[in-house]
Amino acid sequence: MSCCANLVDTTVAGSAADAPRNSHLEDIARSAQIDADGTAHLVVSATAINCGACVRTLERGLAALDGVQAVRVNLTLRRITLQLANAAQIGAVLDEMQRLGYPATLVDDAALGREDAEAKTLLQALAVSGFAAGNVMLLSVSVWAGAEGATRDLFHMLSAMIAVPIVGWAGQTFFRSAIAALRAGRLNMDVPIALALILSLTMSVVETARGGEEVYFDAALTLTFFLLVGRYLDRLMRARARRAVVSLGRLAARGAYRVDPEHGLEWIAVEDIQPGMVLRLAVGDRAPVNGVICNGRTTLDRALVSGESEPVAGEIGSEVEAGVLNLSGPIELRATARAEDSFLADVMKMMDVAEQGRAGCRRIADRAAALYAPVVHLLALITFAGWMIAGAGAHESLFIAISVLIITCPCALALAVPVVQVIAAARLFEAGILLKDGSGLERLAQADTVVFDKTGTLTTGIPGIRALGTLTMPDVALTLARHSSHPASRALARELNSAREVELVDIFEEAGQGIEGRLPDGRVARLGRPEWVAKIALDLPSAQASTAFAIAGERACGFALAEVLRPGAHQTIWELVADVEGVALLSGDAPHAVNKVARQLGIEAAQARLTPQAKVARIAELQADGARVVMVGDGLNDSPALAAAHVSIAPSSASDVGRMAADFVFTRPSLRAVPQAMDIARRAARLVRQNLGIAVVYNCIAIPIAVSGHVTPLVAALAMSGSSIVVVANALRLAGVKEAKTVGVQTIPEQLV
Repeated sequence: MSCCANLVDTTVAGSAADAPRNSHLEDIARSAQIDADGTAHLVVSATAINCGACVRTLERGLAALDGVQAVRVNLTLRRITLQLANAAQIGAVLDEMQRLGYPATLVDDAALGREDAEAKTLLQALAVSGFAAGNVMLLSVSVWAGAEGATRDLFHMLSAMIAVPIVGWAGQTFFRSAIAALRAGRLNMDVPIALALILSLTMSVVETARGGEEVYFDAALTLTFFLLVGRYLDRLMRARARRAVVSLGRLAARGAYRVDPEHGLEWIAVEDIQPGMVLRLAVGDRAPVNGVICNGRTTLDRALVSGESEPVAGEIGSEVEAGVLNLSGPIELRATARAEDSFLADVMKMMDVAEQGRAGCRRIADRAAALYAPVVHLLALITFAGWMIAGAGAHESLFIAISVLIITCPCALALAVPVVQVIAAARLFEAGILLKDGSGLERLAQADTVVFDKTGTLTTGIPGIRALGTLTMPDVALTLARHSSHPASRALARELNSAREVELVDIFEEAGQGIEGRLPDGRVARLGRPEWVAKIALDLPSAQASTAFAIAGERACGFALAEVLRPGAHQTIWELVADVEGVALLSGDAPHAVNKVARQLGIEAAQARLTPQAKVARIAELQADGARVVMVGDGLNDSPALAAAHVSIAPSSASDVGRMAADFVFTRPSLRAVPQAMDIARRAARLVRQNLGIAVVYNCIAIPIAVSGHVTPLVAALAMSGSSIVVVANALRLAGVKEAKTVGVQTIPEQLV
């Protein structure tokens, strides 16, 4: 299975040909984002990207250009992300991509259509070459059965008439890729394959012309067929790996109706939406950007964000992330972010860079694949010369050299690491975990100590409330709570969400005391400080209460604020305690609050009142003792610790700085994402080691056999394609792994601490 073939557009000289190309360049240039300081950010597609060698060629070639500040090539999506000093460099970058054999195209649905068309062409070539190989094989059987003289020559001539045009057409994916590489002054994995096909056909045509007894048209066609089988399977597997990102991209709305006080409703493209704009979403619309509902009530499908299939209520003040689906009623949304800064864009960016980390195993595989082209050509040349010196004829020596060219293709080695990373990223995405750097997988697999922050990580960061008595008339309490922005009022409103508001008059909030309203019958109701509420109640609220509610002349009900444990916190800690060497809690909160959470979850090592510097110092101490630390945190003050740890994880509710510093981000509320991510990372690490082992063993066995002359080109093609398919199939085992059930652990709901 070769890795570097694709149809490469060539630029025709002359003004007539330049016009459409210039128009194409202008379209790409217009797609760039320009910062205030003039820095240009450009994302383009290149369908000719198919292997690690392609990635390395592009990254090195483009990074050498003046004005290119950063370049990243995504193998799975076949995209190049560039940061340029200014937009004037865009033309030079696109020209260099063309020179290297990777012409740039816009990133859009049309690019996906082109890939689908190429896959269809590849399938047609596969079918035609297979049919032709079958027919030529029948002619060869007649020769093998004893046909001689004119009959044999006729069959050879018929085979040539079938094989030469079919190999020329069906093998164009290899030939064009090889030609493009040679024009750019480099070698790729298709050069030796194209050379092997050309040599086998040339040998056969020469033998046919001189009336020779042996020709290899059947081998050339069958070789083409099996190479195309490998190429097509490789494309299918990569398409499967891209499916999560592509499907996610299709959830992005193209625009929305803007509510304009002067002109009414007007359609606005998603890229033109700015914070502060009011957008109207009809039933069935997806939010194009992050926003807050400012008018209307509805139910929302937030499965993309939370992973939960149950719809949730959306009302004034509810936050809505980009990609969330409006289910039941029209609403107006006040945009709080641009499209490129929205939740959906963040997810896509993280998925886009998931395989780009240069982990140790990947660097080894890339270096080995880089040595392939020069080494394999040298090996084939030495093999040819060696057999000639040993007394074999030119015919037999060339035949063996062709087999060496084919069998030594290191596709299995080139695929060993990236295919596992892509599938692991997809598995993590299914679990609601976003991988920001492929090297994070390797580091997470090595981790043996987990350190947690408290507020916003082990707890939700949103206070809960506990009643310290009997609450009468919850509808009145809910009405008062919704008219206040105090954290206690908000917590009570969430707790009483199933109640209905009632009509109150003369509602006002007394600073530092609470909120008061009057019922239709004239009675006063209060929600606020216990001492203030007690003035209208029959009794004093509980001494432990921090907030109270009462209606004049009735008993008061006290409430205590409490932290809420994040869902899955108990299961997570229990699993980690049994699985890793150490679990610790590092927090800047007060000792009594930290120790309470630690006792509740069974964490023995807990430290309180830690500054960000102290957290970094503690992590450094652990790592100095040989620990490989996973830091799980969410706040701005956790970002130094996240950056200092061996690997880091943050919830999607974390601060922007925290999310940027983390290697992984989990989008669902449950803390179970931490052990899930570690399990997937460890499985991926095992598969990478297995794949590298398969690739090395294959080459150690195949090369000596081929050099010794015991392999035909046909068998070489089968072996080479088979090794790549085995590596990819082994990696796909990760996609089928289901989460192991935790024995003896029951699901525990959120609890107040």
